[in-house]
Amino acid sequence: MSEVKISVATRTEFGKGAARRIRRESNVPGVVYEHGLEPLHVTLPGHELLMALRTPNVLLELVIDGKETQLAIPKAVQRDPLKGFLAHVDLLKVKRGETVQVEIPVQTEGELAPGGYLLEHVLPALPVEAEATNIPEGVTVSIAGLEAGAAILAKDITLPTGTKLAVEDDAVVIQVLAAQAEEALEGEDEAAEA
Repeated sequence: MSEVKISVATRTEFGKGAARRIRRESNVPGVVYEHGLEPLHVTLPGHELLMALRTPNVLLELVIDGKETQLAIPKAVQRDPLKGFLAHVDLLKVKRGETVQVEIPVQTEGELAPGGYLLEHVLPALPVEAEATNIPEGVTVSIAGLEAGAAILAKDITLPTGTKLAVEDDAVVIQVLAAQAEEALEGEDEAAEA
């Protein structure tokens, strides 16, 4: 798990106008939430935050106003739908040793059995519980030789030490489907026309 140090400034201005001013300065408005306490409104450097968010479940070490240091993980990231820049970020303050629930990406390795099968990622990200400073970047699952009808359940995935599933054991993560033949589809089209 990577840990990135970012200097942030607290902010007292709110609303659309203030957010636009912050973005014009290449910064990102954000909110740091902590269990049971008032949220802290901050301004984060846009480029540094963008680079940090390239790593899934990154742990951010926030240096607030050059004094206090807090650990946080991203909870919600809003991007401009057209231009793609970061519009707003919600962060959750965490402590070393604290367990948090996050979703980690599921990657596959290997080739399916010959026969034109399709792979469906039912859960592209697996919900897990892990220590805040030891969140895995993802899990890799072998699909080598799987045929239609095969499924990989959550309980079948080997998780890193200290990580527990936060989803039902029998939840389907990946399944293999048989590709529909074009002839069958054409037959359905002809039946529909008749």
